[in-house]
Amino acid sequence: MASGKVEICGINTGKLPRMDSKRSEELLSRISCGDNTAREEFIEGNLRLVLSVIQRFSGRGEPPDDLFQIGCIGLIKAIDNFDTSHGVRFSTYAVPMIIGEVRRYLRDNSSMRVSRSIRDTAYHALRERASLEYELGREPTIAEIAKALNVPEEDVVFALDAIADPVSLNEPIFRDDGDAVFIVDQVKDEKASEENWLNSVALRSGMDHLPERERRIIELRFFLGRTQTEVASEIGISQAQVSRLEKHALGQMRKFV
Repeated sequence: MASGKVEICGINTGKLPRMDSKRSEELLSRISCGDNTAREEFIEGNLRLVLSVIQRFSGRGEPPDDLFQIGCIGLIKAIDNFDTSHGVRFSTYAVPMIIGEVRRYLRDNSSMRVSRSIRDTAYHALRERASLEYELGREPTIAEIAKALNVPEEDVVFALDAIADPVSLNEPIFRDDGDAVFIVDQVKDEKASEENWLNSVALRSGMDHLPERERRIIELRFFLGRTQTEVASEIGISQAQVSRLEKHALGQMRKFV
């Protein structure tokens, strides 16, 4: 490890080849003509792309070797289906294909069991979504995916929801100067109301010791149930600043509550 050498499937990832755009275009042209030698070189030249994708799935408890092999399957499928006439970079097309293949593997090996028919519908929907996004140049709607698959829209929604990966509320979605904004910060509590908070004299006393801006943030966040994004927009500061000021305000209130 000191030398930076990491073995995955017997491959020293520190020595994986790099491929420039000119060579990539040349090989893709040869591949389209059925040149298998060019295809093998192109696969080897894009293993770094697979490695970068599977790093997103670290911490799932799956062996890196297995994820790398599955990612390579996605890479090969992307090569076999890539159309140079669309004028997009290969990596733009390949990354969703690799991610989709890894996610399918993780779903099929998940302890949370989903029926085979629902998994199949979800898998076809994901593939169709990637294909339509490639063709349309934008993310397709559920209606467009359902029409392409000739299934009801609700079936597509149900299938995609059933195989969605669980996400921790403490997962960071934004960082600024080391201050992270978490998913939980964006969740609006419909039960939070000013009446409930005003009934607590101790909390009001704590808020009286806050500067005006911090007091306003606490009111919007916990009295009115606004998300940090909404508060940032109303006050005119960044979301990261709202997060930082909110944490400071809560810390100050604890001294008086």
